[in-house]
Amino acid sequence: MNPNTAPLVTVQLHGRVAELTLNRPDKRNAISLAMVAELERCIATLPATVGVVVLAARGEHFSAGLDLSEVPEMSAAEGVQHSHAWYRVFEQLQFGRVPVVAVLQGAVVGGGLELAACAHVRVAEDNAYFGLPEGRRGIFLGGGGSVRVSKLIGFSRVTEMMLTGRTYSAAEAFAIGLTHYTVATGTGLAKAHELALRIADNAPMSNYAILRALPLIAEQPMSHGLMTESLMAAVTQSEPEAKQRVQAFLAKRAAKVQRGD
Repeated sequence: MNPNTAPLVTVQLHGRVAELTLNRPDKRNAISLAMVAELERCIATLPATVGVVVLAARGEHFSAGLDLSEVPEMSAAEGVQHSHAWYRVFEQLQFGRVPVVAVLQGAVVGGGLELAACAHVRVAEDNAYFGLPEGRRGIFLGGGGSVRVSKLIGFSRVTEMMLTGRTYSAAEAFAIGLTHYTVATGTGLAKAHELALRIADNAPMSNYAILRALPLIAEQPMSHGLMTESLMAAVTQSEPEAKQRVQAFLAKRAAKVQRGD
């Protein structure tokens, strides 16, 4: 395949799981505006039967971040528009119709980490490393990382990462809450699909509530959060599928939670 005509993002359907793959390995999957636009198109055209997205990347690296070749010629106004193009697509990932499981290997830095932070579950291979080198480049986060990554690990860690250029290994990233799973190199995609199938088996309304209500509750005062929780609990448990699942559990037709689940 000619690298000049290859799609920047590829889509493969595996039943209820859609695998979206960044496809610019020769550039360490640096994120260009064209790639952002292609990612937006892929998200918008997913079949209604898809219940989970696995976000992956071809090659040795998930993403080395922003395509810096696009930066020098931007005016301030163009820079703002550039960021908002990223925001629009990343919001569709984080607050879209279906959960997203990310597979992370090699470089997960700058804009790559900002993209990974949109996912709901992050699986890192043990060769992954994480960084925010914007301070060393004379620029600032522009893909939502100052918000999303700060919410994951706190603004103090983000400050230190940006000031010093420090990178975290896969083990360190897991320890501070950047990722949820650490697996051997080459096994991340299989683990992501295993998790995606488990997630797809949930009731759709439960998944929707988890994706949409939990972020709101996290931002609300306790009294507001508890009210939001009670409303979502009432809505989800009133769904016919929820009633069927509860009845199956009470009738001992559903498996109980086991250690390691």
